Amino acid sequence: MSTSTADQLPDCTDKTVIVTGANSGLGFEATKAFVANGATVIMACRSTDRGTRAAAEIRQSVEHAESRMDVLQCDLASLQSIDSFASAVAAEYPPIDVLCNNAGVMAIPRQETDDGFEKQLGVNHLGHFALTGRLLDRLLRNGGESRIVTHSSGAHTAGEVDFDDLHRTRSYGKWEAYGQSKLANLLFAYELQRRLEAADVTDTISVACHPGYAATSLQYRGPRESGSALRLGVMKVANALVGQPAEDGALPLLYAATAPDVRGVEYYGPGGLLNMRGAPERQTSNDASYDEATAAQLWERSEDLTGVRYEI
Repeated sequence: MSTSTADQLPDCTDKTVIVTGANSGLGFEATKAFVANGATVIMACRSTDRGTRAAAEIRQSVEHAESRMDVLQCDLASLQSIDSFASAVAAEYPPIDVLCNNAGVMAIPRQETDDGFEKQLGVNHLGHFALTGRLLDRLLRNGGESRIVTHSSGAHTAGEVDFDDLHRTRSYGKWEAYGQSKLANLLFAYELQRRLEAADVTDTISVACHPGYAATSLQYRGPRESGSALRLGVMKVANALVGQPAEDGALPLLYAATAPDVRGVEYYGPGGLLNMRGAPERQTSNDASYDEATAAQLWERSEDLTGVRYEI
């Protein structure tokens, strides 16, 4: 794997990149790396205040970054917000080169999105399904190669898509719901690639990645929202002892988004200890993630729930 640090990215000059969840964690580090390598980044953030502060921090550390970052509001828990964001992108920006479906929530108490979806499925999968569908035309029209990179997790191996209780109204376990959402990410990414190929689209590819164990604030939200000081303490210790820095956790995403040898339907993650850290490498996700019947069923349900139909 030739790209093992962010400063080894290919030149991204004249590239337009969208990163969801760009104000913190892996999204922040990816944004900083893209900008440092010449890209224009649209920071899709739930909070524009936090996004603006993150952009200011990047400007302090990256030379000539002033004109290469825009912060736009995009709440993946709201289909209306996603629609407004996509409309703004279509009206104000050139075609998109890379869409990084990065934002997510993990192992939180049961909540619902503005549209009544279980929140982990709603934000991690359905929100990105709707966003990608609304932006697909901008990706297909870029005049060169474009990529859709969807962030999953090693937790997909513990996931199962329960079509009879997709929103976990009858029985909710925060980790089971998280695993379902991360498996859904992969089913979506691979099915999108199959549909692009069926439509003879060769210049736009869909790939997936995972960060391994990266020490970010993602691990803290669940304990804080459930009021568990013990679990919060455990996560802080785990982050300190096991987690790799967020800038390293972002490397598989950056590789999948930019490396010239990446092909559609591939999956990238860190190749070190238990795939939790190390330089990015091509990997294989679990068998369930490649199940085409499940992927097709999830696609149909996702279209029905979001109202977004893909024009391919």
